[in-house]
Amino acid sequence: MQFHRSTVAAIAATCLLTLFAADGSGANAEIGENPTPVTAPALTDETVPVAPPVSFVSEAVVQPVSDTDAEPAPPSPPKSGSLKQLVANMPAAGTLSREMECLAGAIYFEARGEPLEGQLAVAQVVINRSESGMFPKSYCGVVYQPKQFSFIRGGRMPSIERGSPAWRRATAMARIAHEELWESKADDALFFHARYVSPSWSRTKVARATIDSHIFYR
Repeated sequence: MQFHRSTVAAIAATCLLTLFAADGSGANAEIGENPTPVTAPALTDETVPVAPPVSFVSEAVVQPVSDTDAEPAPPSPPKSGSLKQLVANMPAAGTLSREMECLAGAIYFEARGEPLEGQLAVAQVVINRSESGMFPKSYCGVVYQPKQFSFIRGGRMPSIERGSPAWRRATAMARIAHEELWESKADDALFFHARYVSPSWSRTKVARATIDSHIFYR
């Protein structure tokens, strides 16, 4: 009986030792070969905003310019059916610049007794000379050039009756010629002289127009 009990105890002890060893090796194997998976964080219902797609314009966008941004148009010249009417419609000259004073002075002293076409032609000669490259480049330079206009004496222009109708017409005609508001018969003339004289230089020029008492040449 004792032997049987001892044998049973030994067998029980052996079984316990074997069971303990099996539990230990099993745990080590689980950690090394099949690790416990890491649990991912749970998804939430939060909505992440998505940026809108970028769009590209294939053509340049031009914004219309408003009327307030545009420069004002220059005033239109007075409409007239004749040169006489145009002169009458011209506004008062007011204070003239020195250049316009010289142009009006040439008209006043050279042609104030001439018809309006003759006054315009004198103004045209002064303007043409200033643009020709053969004479001074300003109206005053042309008018005051020595030995060109007989009314200039000692480098000075005589006094002008500024309140006279003749001066008003001369200033109006100066503006008409300067702004090209009326076409002159002497449109490209550079020279002129009175019909009662015959200067030698006239034989080398081409006559363009004869207006009252003056002949105009190119």
